[in-house]
Amino acid sequence: MNTRRELLLGLGALGIGALGLYGARDARAADTRLPNSLLQTHEGRTVRFYDDLVRGKLVVINMMYAACTGICPTATANLRKVQQLLGGRAGRDVFLYSLSLQPQLDSPQVLREYARQQRIGPGWLFLTGAPEAVEQLRYRLGFFDTDPAVDADKNSHTGMLRIGNDAYRRWTMAPALASPRQIMGTIDHVDI
Repeated sequence: MNTRRELLLGLGALGIGALGLYGARDARAADTRLPNSLLQTHEGRTVRFYDDLVRGKLVVINMMYAACTGICPTATANLRKVQQLLGGRAGRDVFLYSLSLQPQLDSPQVLREYARQQRIGPGWLFLTGAPEAVEQLRYRLGFFDTDPAVDADKNSHTGMLRIGNDAYRRWTMAPALASPRQIMGTIDHVDI
């Protein structure tokens, strides 16, 4: 049984998702390929963002940073529930990625400790890299505010998830604090 809050969040996610899919279709005429930036995982591996993490995959991406005391811990806990709902699909059919907004502070070791504290299971990578690479990814993924003053404040990040199926070029967004079932619905929507 849905509560009024879940219904409103679901309607909001559906509206945002529709805009995200519409924007992705319109953007096909332009270069929509994501950057192939070098990043480091919380496990200490070096990966290329597009080739190793996104190409041909169904992905859920959010922006966070380990020292965040605002939305990040709640969003991470919510995504942990999504990971649990995914079960064996996590890391096999659906890949979860959390990209640090503060790469100068969030080394792989810091992110490893954060993942341990948050009890993150397999199939979810926490990522960091050169600040310029992270900024480029942040913009290309749509995690920015059009007001430069708001966008410059990393404490005021969007609280959204970018959910995409690269194989089908289907991309959308959902609130990171939507119910785990609603996020799963959005994941299933792009998983044709």
